[in-house]
Amino acid sequence: GLGMEIGQEDGFVKVVAPIEDTPAERAGVKSGDFIVKIDNTSTRGLTVSEAVKKMRGKPGTKITLTLSRKNADKPIVVNLTRAIIKVKSVRHHLLEKDYGYIRVSQFQERTVAALNEAAQALVKENKGPLKGIILDLRDDPGGLLNGAVGVSAAFLQPDVTVVSTKGRNKKEGMVLKATAEDYITTSGKDPLAGLPAELKTIPMTVLINAGSASASEIVAGALQDHKRAVVVGTQTFGKGSVQTLIPLSGGSAVKLTTALYYTPNDRSIQAQGIVPDVEVKDKDRAFESREADLVGHIGNPLGGQDVNSSNETPANTETKADKDKSKKDKDEDISSRRIPNPAKDDQLRKALDLVKNPAEWQKSLGLAAKKPAPKKDAEKDRK
Repeated sequence: GLGMEIGQEDGFVKVVAPIEDTPAERAGVKSGDFIVKIDNTSTRGLTVSEAVKKMRGKPGTKITLTLSRKNADKPIVVNLTRAIIKVKSVRHHLLEKDYGYIRVSQFQERTVAALNEAAQALVKENKGPLKGIILDLRDDPGGLLNGAVGVSAAFLQPDVTVVSTKGRNKKEGMVLKATAEDYITTSGKDPLAGLPAELKTIPMTVLINAGSASASEIVAGALQDHKRAVVVGTQTFGKGSVQTLIPLSGGSAVKLTTALYYTPNDRSIQAQGIVPDVEVKDKDRAFESREADLVGHIGNPLGGQDVNSSNETPANTETKADKDKSKKDKDEDISSRRIPNPAKDDQLRKALDLVKNPAEWQKSLGLAAKKPAPKKDAEKDRK
């Protein structure tokens, strides 16, 4: 395949998020792009599954995609080579002494164990416990639900609620908590066994954007509601619905939306997403697309206003120098996801500044800073 999560809007195929370190990401495909042509075939009227069939093929074969991007004055043509998509869902980096960074690009079967391994590796590299941690969920399109519960459990106190579901009757259905039985997929030991203890208490920030969807929104919402982390970036995608497959005779099935996801504070994620505590916009994204932009989307049941992206197309005044700089920035952006660099990433820089300043971090969480202990009167002590 090509390595991207896709959906549909206005009869066209739309990119939810490119997957890290895949042909799509390396070619510069971005969240929110419309795929208007696959080779020479228009995608108008194609279903998502039909588009997937056209884009998949033997590894090593070529394919050309024509993209429409909101801030581009003409279609963008990209040439890709199909590959076996092997996603490394967790990466880590010691940003500086005592401060670690963990990126989750997708929630897979081994994501929880891989996060534990990353945390232990950071402590080992740091030669001691960490003082702050950043969890990067930007452009993470989601994945396995139990992976989201396990990642949340790594940073939360035991047995607190991570996510729940409600059907159309508003009655609570499934409730998943930060407990091993709710995130272990197969029999065996707890994938979080041996996790560095400080991960549950040290200052923490979570990075999100419009490409953060589904499972990544569950994690961000749980950590935000329990005031465990300051959420930094831009509003998430808003994919908070649960689908159930009902088998029919003859090998077919009906895919039915049966419930919606709710955060621990009973907030619906659907069409609303997670709003950051500290908004820091990505200067390279003039336009962001979300669930609420999709025709026929399910509205937020709590009466919260669906947040739509602006439909205005920014005027394009790019010069050749701007385009050259844009290409250089794109290459740097791709490499920065491998080796994060706060100097070139405004969102990451703000996240790091917050964990290094506990008083500001607590303020952003809405927590009262701890008052210093009163000084003892030395004269009275002597008496």
